[in-house]
Amino acid sequence: MINKTPAAASSLVAIDTAAALRDAGLRVTDSRRVVLEALGRMPHSGADSVFAEASKSLPHTSRQAVYNVLGDLVTAGLARRIEPAGQPGLFELRVGDNHHHVICTKCGTVADVDCATGHAPCLTPSDGKGFAIVEAEVTFWGLCGTCRQSSNPVSPSSESIQQEQ
Repeated sequence: MINKTPAAASSLVAIDTAAALRDAGLRVTDSRRVVLEALGRMPHSGADSVFAEASKSLPHTSRQAVYNVLGDLVTAGLARRIEPAGQPGLFELRVGDNHHHVICTKCGTVADVDCATGHAPCLTPSDGKGFAIVEAEVTFWGLCGTCRQSSNPVSPSSESIQQEQ
C-alpha cells in the first residue's frame, strides 16, 4: 500500500505495488507493477527515464506501454504529473497533499516544497471567478546548491526569462 503522507512520499521504494494497484481499482500487471516501483525509486522522472528503468526488469516492454501505464496511474490517483514550463512532463508518487516544486534552472533538478499553509488549496486567488478551487500549483525556479557553488550567479534577465516560461 502506498503511504501518501509527505514524510513517507519522498522515499517510496518499498511499496506493496499489487495492493496499491488493486486498491486503486487497477488490474495488477507486470508493466504497472514495474512502472510503479520505478517511480518509487525515481520521483520527478520523465516517461523516457521511467521507460529506461522499467526496461531493466521488463526488457520487452514498449515505450507506449510505459506511457499508457503512467496515464493509468495518474488517472487512478496513484501518481501525479507535473508539467514545468519548457520541460517534458514529470511523474511522482507523492499525491494528495498539494505540495509544490522547486526546479534548478541550470541542471533541472526537481525537489518537493511543502505547501506554506499545509492544506489544499494552500493559495487562494483574490477572485476565483466562481470556481471551487481544490488545488494550487506553484513552481519555484532557481539554482540548486550544487549549481550555485559551481557557476556564476544567474543574471536577473535570464532568471526572469526562466520564470516566465
